[in-house]
Amino acid sequence: MKTIQYIGIALFALTLTSCANKEKQTADNAASLTNEERTYPVKVTRVEQEIINRPLEYTANLVAFKEIYYAPAAPGRIDKILVDVDDRIQKGQLLVEMDKTQLNQAKTQFESAKTNFIRIDTLYRLGSASEQQHEQLKTQYDLAKMNVEYLTENTRLLSPIQGLVTGKYFENGELYSGAPNTIAGKAAILTIMQINPMKAMVSVSQSYFNQIQKGMDAEITTNIHPDKVFSGKVHKIHPTIDAATRSFKVEVLIDNPKEELRPGMFAAISINLEKTKALTVPSITVLKQEGTNNRYVFVNNNGVAKKIRVEVGKRFDDKIEIISDKIPVGTQLIVEGQANLMDGSKLNVLN
Repeated sequence: MKTIQYIGIALFALTLTSCANKEKQTADNAASLTNEERTYPVKVTRVEQEIINRPLEYTANLVAFKEIYYAPAAPGRIDKILVDVDDRIQKGQLLVEMDKTQLNQAKTQFESAKTNFIRIDTLYRLGSASEQQHEQLKTQYDLAKMNVEYLTENTRLLSPIQGLVTGKYFENGELYSGAPNTIAGKAAILTIMQINPMKAMVSVSQSYFNQIQKGMDAEITTNIHPDKVFSGKVHKIHPTIDAATRSFKVEVLIDNPKEELRPGMFAAISINLEKTKALTVPSITVLKQEGTNNRYVFVNNNGVAKKIRVEVGKRFDDKIEIISDKIPVGTQLIVEGQANLMDGSKLNVLN
């Protein structure tokens, strides 16, 4: 009886082993089918070139077009300061009057020199005075005249620009000594600025030195006016390259008719280079390798997926520029189903 039981158990175990082997074989066959014969449904589109504007994007602090630390050429007592901080001024407007004592003395000397010169000039024309006397008094007259003009200019300080008073450092009756007294390390009674237009100093990579041209259009945005784009143009290109940063300075003039922009504001500057051809593709086709900054796309290579690494450039709404010498125009780029692919996956192209 026990012998029969043992035989039954052995037959049952043999049956289980046989079933397990068949299941393993079936799984292996399925895996082999997955790896070698499975096809992935995808959709493709042809890669084409487009004409695009390739802007250079930088950030910069805005500065006044002109900033003048205004003061007379020589020290002296201040008689009157006729403007204050935040006053708007016109070109030629009287801003400061200095003490007139030296000017009045110079005018007296000039009148005396003028009288002497007129007298000697008359005698010289009549032949009653020597050429040496004539030249001597003429020199004294010319020097006295220049001294009056110089002191007049430095006694009545007229604005050289139309703009805004941004700093006032003295009061009426104080003595201007000529010593540096501003944050910039310069001596001044007033600081005046021209803020229309504004200016931005941009450090541009040396690789663009031959592409930047005077007069190129630029767009400027700020956080303070997030919904507004200000227009500007490249005004000046500095001729030297900074050896430390491998960059050069570009001055951008910015239209500011309503004076919404002010010195010190932080802004984004976009300089529009000349139009160029570029490969643009739907942005969803560009994938990122996990754990890296590497970008890649899949293309249809005779029914097989080919993974190609690319560099990305400018974004245009739902498209993005790709840079690669391995993707010629006309390549079939996979635009749907690419997330499940591996390099070498077989494809079932649906369109």
